[in-house]
Amino acid sequence: MFMSSLLWSCIAMCVSLALALPHPSSSASSSSHQPLKITRLPGQPHVEFQQFSGYVTVDNSNNKALFFYFVEAQKDAPSKPLVLWLNGGPGCSSIGVGAFSENGPFRPKGEALVRNQFSWNREANVLYLETPIGVGFSYSKDTSSYVGVNDKITARDNLIFLQNWFVKFPHYRNRSLFIVGESYAGHYVPQLAELMLEFNRKEKLFNLKGIALGNPVLEFETDFNSRAEFFWSHGLISDVTFQMFTSVCNYSRYVREYYSGAVSPMCSRVMSQVSTETSRFVDKYDVTLDVCISSVFSQTKVLNPQQVTETIDVCVEDETVNYLNRKDVQSALHARLVGVTRWSACSNVLDYELRDLEIPTITVVGKLVKAGIPVLVYSGDQDSVIPLTGSRKLVHQLARKLRLRTTVPYRVWFEGEQVGGWTQVYGNILSFATIRGASHEAPFSQPKRSLVLFKSFLEGRPLPEEF
Repeated sequence: MFMSSLLWSCIAMCVSLALALPHPSSSASSSSHQPLKITRLPGQPHVEFQQFSGYVTVDNSNNKALFFYFVEAQKDAPSKPLVLWLNGGPGCSSIGVGAFSENGPFRPKGEALVRNQFSWNREANVLYLETPIGVGFSYSKDTSSYVGVNDKITARDNLIFLQNWFVKFPHYRNRSLFIVGESYAGHYVPQLAELMLEFNRKEKLFNLKGIALGNPVLEFETDFNSRAEFFWSHGLISDVTFQMFTSVCNYSRYVREYYSGAVSPMCSRVMSQVSTETSRFVDKYDVTLDVCISSVFSQTKVLNPQQVTETIDVCVEDETVNYLNRKDVQSALHARLVGVTRWSACSNVLDYELRDLEIPTITVVGKLVKAGIPVLVYSGDQDSVIPLTGSRKLVHQLARKLRLRTTVPYRVWFEGEQVGGWTQVYGNILSFATIRGASHEAPFSQPKRSLVLFKSFLEGRPLPEEF
């Protein structure tokens, strides 16, 4: 449902107030973003592209400010599109997870940064946003702003952020814009895109060209209940446990009971057995990937010291947390800690309204498709948290509901001489794709294949059919 007139009036007022207040970078000149320019990050190798980071105020009355990290394209930045990247959680950092662990230009390695040769800024200018308020370096001086945060508040703040970010970077205002995110960003991205379309009815600002959602939460029941079959089909649970899992206590029921504080004894026993059989030494976000064990120091030394290759550093999150908590790094990023003593990958202060999890956003995706916005849903096929089977089912059901014919039948796609995954396209506007061998955070575990998919998405082309 498009937002109520009351909510729209609130957004319009917040935007107007934020824009009306004087501040040193409110000029529309190209120099307005210069105070945000990063001279050089500690341990960073030499690069030719520009980087920026800092704060954008989204609510002056409550001193709410969202933190961003922006990397321009490695080559020919003026001709490349703008991509907004959002991680999920809710409450996890797009900078710490997305930029420094997945698809950004660098990854931390000890005291230094190494190049990611599969960075997405090879194809676009990428803007990473720490959202909602209370995530990463984003903050409010009124701590009550961290309580009762929900999808509507998040979407509103993200819209205001973008509007005010364009004031600082006016030369990107008319640039082709794509929004990409993963996990709970299956809520963030469609709802933000919906607000953009509504905003554009009053004032044409957002040149939205498409959205892409990786292993996204789109419909609670379908997404969560697909876990049982994934566990069983990959040999992580027994036949008996699978039968109990599907008949006595499915995942969506367990989550619902958990948040209501009334988990049934039978459901608790089933979930305990599932946890025992799947093992804490298996990464649920990638059932084929080793876990990070701090005492096994060799796991953190598998990377080429010059750049990120296709070898996976399973301890990259530890490296990132250490790097972003360095005072010299925070200074270089123009970042500060407000109300917390340490930066964390996922927020310790945010109290999010998790009942929003149960509100389907696949319906919003349908509205975007009907409005002519291309949508790509992609899945790392080794993720048991939001498995591909649920996402594929939801996309197929949406295509049937919208009466979209299949324009690309289900087939393999290639990265080089290897199969990169499988794909199907409906009506040349709604697409589903898997990334073979990829985790919940696909660009982390399959960076090269993820880059091929990203490039095809931006260019509006089918994924490579053959090598």
